[in-house]
This record gives sequence, C-alpha cells and structure tokens, in this order.
Amino acid sequence: MLAILGGVVFEIAPVNLTAMDRSTEARYAEKPILGRRPALEFIGDGAETFGLTVKILPYEFGGLDGLTNLAAMRQSGIAQYFMRGDGVPMGWFVVEKVGEKSSYLGAQGVGRVIDVDIAIKRADAPTGSDFFASIMGML
Repeated sequence: MLAILGGVVFEIAPVNLTAMDRSTEARYAEKPILGRRPALEFIGDGAETFGLTVKILPYEFGGLDGLTNLAAMRQSGIAQYFMRGDGVPMGWFVVEKVGEKSSYLGAQGVGRVIDVDIAIKRADAPTGSDFFASIMGML
C-alpha cells in the first residue's frame, strides 16, 4: 500500500499513486507602521494541502471504482482519513478537486490510461454521523 484516503487504497495496481506533493503555509496579520514595512504578527497555521497524482489502467487492472469513490468523497464534503503507506497518519482531509485525463480510448470510450490529479486539504475530524459515514467508507 502506498497510501489510503478514506476507502480508496492507493497501490501499484489498480489505483497507482505515482507522485505526491505537499504545501503548508503560515498566516500573518499585517500591522502598518509609518516609514517602515508593515509588522507581521504570526496568527497560526494556514492551509495544508496535498496533491496526489494517480495513474489508472482500467483494461489491465480495473480501478474505475476508486475514481467513483473519489468523486463521491468530493461531493459529500466529509473529511476523510489520510495515511501514508508506511503507516504514518497524516490526519483528516477533504477532497477539493479531482481532475482526470483519459488517453488511448478503448471501444467503449474508456481510456486505457487515466491520469488523475487529486487535491486534498487538511480539515477537522468529522463529527457525529459524518464521522460514522467516513469510517464506514474505509471498511
């Protein structure tokens, strides 16, 4: 296993995670000062986002159900648990964007190679029924 996001397991096949990038930021309040640059006051962590690059080969290994699950996670707006393949828990993230590009279309119009870009953003853990729905999606 390379990583897991909610109920989607990224492995070599069928849903192959080929690249992952991470971006973090800090938030500052600017306070104008006459004759100087504005003073910056640190007010806390900003957004933390991950970009996941995935390759699916549906004719050889399947994987279209993983793409469907990612779309459902994005549409639900419920935070999903994200963990790296080495067992390091990354925390709770919402799926902000799922983009796909199909190439080498087969007779049914499904690409033989589907490149998927996923954008996820750190969020608070879900509560109540959303927490239950998120956990059930992983089982």
